[in-house]
Amino acid sequence: MPYPSQVDREEIVRQARALIEREGEAAFSMSALATSLGVKAPSLYRYVDGRDNLLQAVNLETLRRLFAAFDEALTDAPEEPAARLVALAHAYRAFAHANPCSYELAFTSSGVRRPDEEILLQMVLPLQEIMAGITGKPLSLAALRGLLALIHGFVMLELNEQLQRGGDLRSDFGQSVAAYLRGWQKRSREGP
Repeated sequence: MPYPSQVDREEIVRQARALIEREGEAAFSMSALATSLGVKAPSLYRYVDGRDNLLQAVNLETLRRLFAAFDEALTDAPEEPAARLVALAHAYRAFAHANPCSYELAFTSSGVRRPDEEILLQMVLPLQEIMAGITGKPLSLAALRGLLALIHGFVMLELNEQLQRGGDLRSDFGQSVAAYLRGWQKRSREGP
């Protein structure tokens, strides 16, 4: 069994996220994590202050990975703001499908499990800036909130298998996002 000094906080968070993804948050325990790392459970507390603190770190790591997926999606996206937002929406959906348990944990946690608001703000500001290219700065926050709500709602319905009427969900998703953005584009052209 490795000495506790052979694990670090980063490895603990990475392994916790992997366990949650495999088994779900409800089945996750500090004991199971310690076993997977080959250490005794009390040694984990040298690096994390408890389960909630660890889940907060897992949520932050999940969000960092989501935003890394956004960055990757933007490398090949056209410069036009609507096209960039569509690329981000598809990257978001793909991430949620690839990471359903950690995604759901990150977006349903509240209180002490939520990452620091200032970190989240810094992560989302570039997305708001892209939205401002469609709506202008004064309306960009409202428009981004609506877009994220649309994407998250669609994804959560999919993950919970509540969209069972057939059809091509990827296409339906793309059409929904495009229609939402067209509405904002039209409003921008016509004024309030």
